[in-house]
Amino acid sequence: MLKFNIRGENVEVTDAIRDYVVKRISKLERFLEPNVEANAHVNLKVYSNNRTYKVEVTIPLPYLTLRAEETSNDMYGSVDLVTDKLERQIRKYKTKVNRKSREKGYKNLEFVDTPSEEVEASDSLKIVRTKQIPLKPMDSEEAVLQMDMLGHDFFVYQDAETNGTSIVYRRNDGRYGLIEVN
Repeated sequence: MLKFNIRGENVEVTDAIRDYVVKRISKLERFLEPNVEANAHVNLKVYSNNRTYKVEVTIPLPYLTLRAEETSNDMYGSVDLVTDKLERQIRKYKTKVNRKSREKGYKNLEFVDTPSEEVEASDSLKIVRTKQIPLKPMDSEEAVLQMDMLGHDFFVYQDAETNGTSIVYRRNDGRYGLIEVN
């Protein structure tokens, strides 16, 4: 069951907007595992200089973090577009996992994003955010999929075949690179 945390920047979140967001994003529950409880973080922004609306949605799940954002001239249209993006992400992920599990016999892969802590190092180098993630066994294709869904430029994972730590990253030319740590 999804719980909603809806926040507005430069816009008042009215009951009508809240109800529409809840109604549209709740449709994603049919794709989720039964009895999964997750928080949907929804951020609504209005840019007054060009009257555009940006909707950002992040749904951290035990096995995947869904994230999408969309900007348009209509708040409700942006919500619809974000919902469609999230639905495509879920379908793509489930198709990929099902295919991989049939091929290799994996169980459900999990990705958990733990809360970050602010850490300060020396005055010349400041670490402003620290994340701890468990490395889950997967192959490079699955890692690229996770990286794309998170919207990051790199992703660290445990290689399922070698049990070593590997990193996939997006190159400047748009293709992907792989670093295998010995």
